[in-house]
Amino acid sequence: MRALVTGGLGFIGSNLVDKLIDLNYEVIVIDDLSSGKKEFLNDKAKYLFKDFKVCLLENNVGLRNIDVVFHLAAEARIQPSFEMPLYTCHNNSYGSAVVAEFARKEGCKVVYAGSSSFYGGVYLNPYAFAKWQGEEVFKMYSEVYGVTTGIARFFNVYGPRNPLLGQYTPVVAIFEHQIKNNQDLTIVGDGEQRRDFTHVHDICDGLIAISKGDWKGEVFNLGTGTNHSINELANLFPGNKKYLPARPGEARTTKADISFTTESTGWKPKHTLENYVASILETL
Repeated sequence: MRALVTGGLGFIGSNLVDKLIDLNYEVIVIDDLSSGKKEFLNDKAKYLFKDFKVCLLENNVGLRNIDVVFHLAAEARIQPSFEMPLYTCHNNSYGSAVVAEFARKEGCKVVYAGSSSFYGGVYLNPYAFAKWQGEEVFKMYSEVYGVTTGIARFFNVYGPRNPLLGQYTPVVAIFEHQIKNNQDLTIVGDGEQRRDFTHVHDICDGLIAISKGDWKGEVFNLGTGTNHSINELANLFPGNKKYLPARPGEARTTKADISFTTESTGWKPKHTLENYVASILETL
C-alpha cells in the first residue's frame, strides 16, 4: 500500500507515519513545517516540505499510484481561529477541496481528519465551521464523483509528541509540562467542563481501520465513549491548581458515541487516561 499523509510531521501525523511504516506501507509525507517538527522524521518515509495545497495542485513531484490519502494538515486550534478566520477557512475548507480533487483525479481513497468540535456547534468558532465544511466537501465528492472518503472525528487527543503551543497547548500536555517543572496546574474556567480524552495511538489505529473500507463520507467518531472533567484530570496529578478565566467558543462537554465506528470497522480504543498519567508520573 502507498499512503500519502498531509501534515505528517505534526502530533498525530507523525505517529500515524510511524504506524504505517511498521505495517510496511510506502509513505509519502507533505508538511510545510508550520507546526510539524523535523525531529519526528522517519527515515523510511519520503518527505516533501511544501504547502500541501501547492503540492497537490501542481502534482509535479511524483505523487502517483497513491492508494490512500490521510488528510491531517490543518489549522488545528480553536482560539487562534478567531484571529485568523480567513486563513482557517482557506487551509481547512479550501484545502479539503484540493485534496478531494487530487483523489478524484488519481482514483485514491481519502481519510479526513474531522473534528468533534462539530458536536459543540459548527458556528461556535471559525475552526469548527471550517472543519465541518471540509467534511461536506468530501461528502459531495463521494456523492458526485464516487470518491471513497471516510471522515474521522477526533476527541481530545493526547500522548507522545503532544505539542506545547503556549496558552493553546492541549490540557494533558499542559499538565505534563507543568508537573515536570514543579508548576501549578492551570485550569481554564471552573474545571467542570468534560472531555473525551483519546490516546494518539488509538487515533492512528482508527484512521487505518477506516482506510480499509469503501465509504461515501460516513462519519467515524474516534474517542473512548467516556469523559473526564478537567478537575478530574488534574486530580490524577500531584500539585496545586490555579484557575484562569474561561475562554470563548469552547464546548462544555464532549463524549464520543463510537458504536458505529466499532460496528463498521472493528476498532476499539485500547488506552486509558489513567494509565497514561501513571506512566508519566513514573518518569518523574
